[in-house]
Amino acid sequence: MSLDDELEKIKMRKLKELMSASKNPSPYVVAEPVELTDQSFDEFVGSHDFVVVDFWAEWCAPCRAIAPVVKELAKQYAGRVYFGKLNVDENPRTASAFGIMGIPTLLFFKNGRVVDMVVGAVPKRVLEARINQYL
Repeated sequence: MSLDDELEKIKMRKLKELMSASKNPSPYVVAEPVELTDQSFDEFVGSHDFVVVDFWAEWCAPCRAIAPVVKELAKQYAGRVYFGKLNVDENPRTASAFGIMGIPTLLFFKNGRVVDMVVGAVPKRVLEARINQYL
C-alpha cells in the first residue's frame, strides 16, 4: 500500500466520522472547511442540507486571499452551513464535472444541487449575503 493510499484511507475515515457526527446531534460541530477529494466530494455534498465548496489551487494568489474568509465563515456558520475545499490540481475530475474554469470558485449546494456560484476573491459581506439568501 502506498503512502497516498494510506493517507486517502485516513481522510475517508475522518470524513465519515465528521459526517456521522453531523447526522447525530452532539456538541461536536464542524467549524472549519473540510478538505475534499474526487472520492469524498459527492458523499460530503450529499450528506448536508447546505454546503459551500471552495475550488482552489496552491499557486493561486486570489485563492490564498479568500481562504481566511472561507475559514471565518465556516466558524461563523458552524452547524448551519458546511464548508469544503477542493484542490483542483489534485482533483481534476470533480472540477471538470462542474465546469470550473477560473479559481477561486465557490459553489453553493442546497440539498445536493448547485444553487449559486461566486467566481473570484470577493469580500466577506458578498459571501455572507449569498449564504443568508439560502438559509
